[in-house]
Amino acid sequence: MGNGRVDGWMLDEQARAELLERFWPRYGRIVADHVTFKPGPGMEQRPEAEECLLVGRADDGEGVEAMVVSIGGSTQRPDGSTWHITWSLGESRHARESNDVIAAHGWQAFPEALRVPLRPASWS
Repeated sequence: MGNGRVDGWMLDEQARAELLERFWPRYGRIVADHVTFKPGPGMEQRPEAEECLLVGRADDGEGVEAMVVSIGGSTQRPDGSTWHITWSLGESRHARESNDVIAAHGWQAFPEALRVPLRPASWS
Protein backbone atom coordinates (compact mmCIF):
# COMPACT_ATOMS: atom_id res chain seq x y z
CA MET A 1 0.00 0.00 0.00
CA GLY A 2 2.98 2.26 0.06
CA ASN A 3 2.40 2.97 -3.63
CA GLY A 4 -0.64 5.16 -3.00
CA ARG A 5 -3.08 2.32 -3.56
CA VAL A 6 -5.76 1.58 -1.00
CA ASP A 7 -7.14 -1.91 -0.47
CA GLY A 8 -10.58 -2.67 0.84
CA TRP A 9 -14.05 -3.51 -0.38
CA MET A 10 -16.64 -1.68 -2.43
CA LEU A 11 -20.29 -1.89 -1.47
CA ASP A 12 -22.64 -3.69 -3.80
CA GLU A 13 -24.33 -0.89 -5.82
CA GLN A 14 -27.91 -2.06 -5.26
CA ALA A 15 -27.31 -2.55 -1.54
CA ARG A 16 -25.71 0.92 -1.38
CA ALA A 17 -28.76 2.53 -3.01
CA GLU A 18 -31.10 0.74 -0.59
CA LEU A 19 -29.00 1.74 2.42
CA LEU A 20 -28.89 5.38 1.32
CA GLU A 21 -32.69 5.40 1.19
CA ARG A 22 -32.93 3.78 4.62
CA PHE A 23 -30.19 5.87 6.28
CA TRP A 24 -30.49 9.30 4.69
CA PRO A 25 -27.04 11.01 4.79
CA ARG A 26 -26.88 13.88 7.23
CA TYR A 27 -24.26 15.92 5.36
CA GLY A 28 -24.04 17.14 1.76
CA ARG A 29 -21.11 15.09 0.43
CA ILE A 30 -22.21 11.47 0.22
CA VAL A 31 -19.44 8.85 0.24
CA ALA A 32 -21.06 5.57 1.35
CA ASP A 33 -19.23 3.34 -1.13
CA HIS A 34 -16.36 1.44 0.52
CA VAL A 35 -14.70 -0.08 3.58
CA THR A 36 -10.96 0.56 3.80
CA PHE A 37 -8.53 -2.18 4.84
CA LYS A 38 -5.42 -1.07 6.70
CA PRO A 39 -3.14 -3.92 7.70
CA GLY A 40 -1.87 -4.26 11.22
CA PRO A 41 1.49 -5.65 12.37
CA GLY A 42 2.30 -8.88 10.53
CA MET A 43 -0.85 -8.71 8.38
CA GLU A 44 -0.47 -7.62 4.79
CA GLN A 45 -3.33 -9.45 3.08
CA ARG A 46 -6.88 -8.16 3.09
CA PRO A 47 -9.15 -10.67 4.87
CA GLU A 48 -11.54 -12.68 2.74
CA ALA A 49 -14.99 -11.10 3.05
CA GLU A 50 -18.02 -11.20 0.78
CA GLU A 51 -20.13 -9.14 3.16
CA CYS A 52 -20.05 -7.01 6.26
CA LEU A 53 -22.63 -6.36 8.94
CA LEU A 54 -23.78 -2.77 9.35
CA VAL A 55 -23.97 -2.54 13.14
CA GLY A 56 -24.11 1.15 14.06
CA ARG A 57 -23.65 4.80 13.28
CA ALA A 58 -21.27 7.54 14.44
CA ASP A 59 -21.79 11.27 13.92
CA ASP A 60 -19.87 14.13 15.49
CA GLY A 61 -22.63 16.62 14.70
CA GLU A 62 -20.03 18.74 12.90
CA GLY A 63 -19.72 17.14 9.48
CA VAL A 64 -18.55 13.53 9.77
CA GLU A 65 -21.00 10.65 9.66
CA ALA A 66 -19.86 7.01 9.49
CA MET A 67 -21.48 3.60 9.61
CA VAL A 68 -19.69 1.07 11.80
CA VAL A 69 -19.41 -2.40 10.29
CA SER A 70 -18.30 -5.82 11.43
CA ILE A 71 -16.07 -7.97 9.22
CA GLY A 72 -15.22 -11.51 10.24
CA GLY A 73 -17.13 -11.08 13.51
CA SER A 74 -15.32 -7.95 14.70
CA THR A 75 -15.63 -4.18 14.37
CA GLN A 76 -11.88 -3.80 15.04
CA ARG A 77 -9.53 -3.43 12.08
CA PRO A 78 -6.10 -5.09 12.22
CA ASP A 79 -4.51 -1.66 12.85
CA GLY A 80 -6.64 -1.23 16.01
CA SER A 81 -9.11 1.26 14.54
CA THR A 82 -12.75 0.54 13.67
CA TRP A 83 -14.16 -0.97 10.47
CA HIS A 84 -16.50 1.63 8.98
CA ILE A 85 -18.05 3.18 5.92
CA THR A 86 -17.69 6.95 5.77
CA TRP A 87 -21.30 7.82 5.06
CA SER A 88 -21.40 11.57 4.53
CA LEU A 89 -19.21 14.63 5.04
CA GLY A 90 -19.77 18.31 5.59
CA GLU A 91 -17.82 21.01 3.83
CA SER A 92 -14.06 20.89 4.52
CA ARG A 93 -14.30 17.52 6.31
CA HIS A 94 -12.42 14.41 5.13
CA ALA A 95 -13.11 10.68 5.10
CA ARG A 96 -9.87 10.05 7.01
CA GLU A 97 -11.50 11.78 10.00
CA SER A 98 -14.07 9.00 10.46
CA ASN A 99 -11.91 6.88 12.77
CA ASP A 100 -11.10 9.88 14.95
CA VAL A 101 -14.81 10.66 15.24
CA ILE A 102 -15.61 7.05 16.15
CA ALA A 103 -12.82 7.00 18.75
CA ALA A 104 -13.78 10.37 20.27
CA HIS A 105 -17.57 10.10 20.19
CA GLY A 106 -18.24 6.36 20.10
CA TRP A 107 -21.07 4.96 18.03
CA GLN A 108 -24.69 4.02 18.48
CA ALA A 109 -25.59 0.39 17.79
CA PHE A 110 -28.53 -0.44 15.54
CA PRO A 111 -31.24 -2.68 17.00
CA GLU A 112 -30.49 -5.22 14.28
CA ALA A 113 -27.38 -5.70 12.13
CA LEU A 114 -27.84 -5.55 8.36
CA ARG A 115 -25.90 -7.69 5.89
CA VAL A 116 -24.16 -5.69 3.15
CA PRO A 117 -22.59 -7.46 0.14
CA LEU A 118 -18.99 -6.43 -0.59
CA ARG A 119 -16.47 -7.01 -3.36
CA PRO A 120 -12.70 -6.77 -2.90
CA ALA A 121 -11.21 -3.70 -4.54
CA SER A 122 -8.13 -1.48 -4.75
CA TRP A 123 -8.15 2.19 -5.67
CA SER A 124 -5.99 5.33 -5.62
